Amino acid sequence: MPASPGVSPAQPAARSSYAVRTFLWTRAAITAVALLATLLPTHARLEREGASPLLHDLGWPIDLWARWDSVWYLTIAEQGYHGAAETLAFWPLYPALVAVIGAVLGGHDLTAGVLISLVSLLGSLVLLERLGVRLVGGPSARRAVLYLALFPTAFFFGAVYSESLYLFLALGAFLLAERGRFLPAGVVCGLAILTRVAGVALLPALAIIAWRSGERRRAVISLAAAPLIASVHLLVVQDARGSLDDLFGAQALWQRHLSPTGPLGGIFHGLGKAWTTALELGDHGGPDLLWPSELLNAGFLVLFVVLTVVVWRRVGAPYGLFATLSLALPLSFPATPSPLLSLPRFGLVVFPFFLALGVLGERTRVNAAIIGVSSVLLVLATVEWIRWGWIG
Repeated sequence: MPASPGVSPAQPAARSSYAVRTFLWTRAAITAVALLATLLPTHARLEREGASPLLHDLGWPIDLWARWDSVWYLTIAEQGYHGAAETLAFWPLYPALVAVIGAVLGGHDLTAGVLISLVSLLGSLVLLERLGVRLVGGPSARRAVLYLALFPTAFFFGAVYSESLYLFLALGAFLLAERGRFLPAGVVCGLAILTRVAGVALLPALAIIAWRSGERRRAVISLAAAPLIASVHLLVVQDARGSLDDLFGAQALWQRHLSPTGPLGGIFHGLGKAWTTALELGDHGGPDLLWPSELLNAGFLVLFVVLTVVVWRRVGAPYGLFATLSLALPLSFPATPSPLLSLPRFGLVVFPFFLALGVLGERTRVNAAIIGVSSVLLVLATVEWIRWGWIG
């Protein structure tokens, strides 16, 4: 898409400055909440989760960004895939970068993981605004940047998790494709798949953009770079374990199984679990009222489904397809006993959701409601996660 008449070269820099400012103040606010949360008692039954020496590096201001799945990324960075089969559910690019940068930092892998996440987040906010300007216009794009930075699970963007890196690569692949650079887009798409298996949702969406281009055949063929690069993971696992059998069964180790009815299975069982959880409210041993996961997960499911419809209508078919597939994948593999396990975190990296929210936020009251509700939930989620509560 050619630049509009009268667009000056200074405009991209101006847009980047907004993304940088948003990054700085939102991360400062989230960090302040996290530090205050350390003054609260942790969940006694979960304190053992922090016992691994991998989750301790330069002291508590850094260590508090390593919780739960962080230990698996750090284990892969240190040992590769030679250890527990559970590591095979985590794809290799993020831990590989942690290992490389950690070595440069003198063995501080945890610190390296935090730095990778923060730098990737900054790049993601810049790319989201640039792509958003092309798709939904400047005001909606800036709102999308803010909504993403304040989303209830946005604290993961500074943690030893792969969310930030995956988001950065997904945005980069789409922006390159929109600019007609399909071979680099295919390469970046392949790297995104190496970061998270959900990256496979990128390829069909990018293929739509390629099919609509002036050189359809060359564009589509160029995207073949993605599966070639992604296949590196198969070679890594084969070399480490001598077989791919454990790779294909890795999700079952995390109590995830393919539903016979696909995403409908996750939706049906997830809403059913939310209903039974709602009936337990107030009971002794019932849901945690600070963050009632099953109820909130169902709420996020409804939100994501609505936003997917808005994406198809207001952002475009490639982005609607990406959002649909990104949502369908985890719903097709519901967890036991929590069918919508981690859904708020999975939706965090589906950037078209935030472009849709940016469009919906044109009305002042809607904008205020999105910021207000999201900010409150972000504070609650951050506090709970820092206290070793499970979020997602």
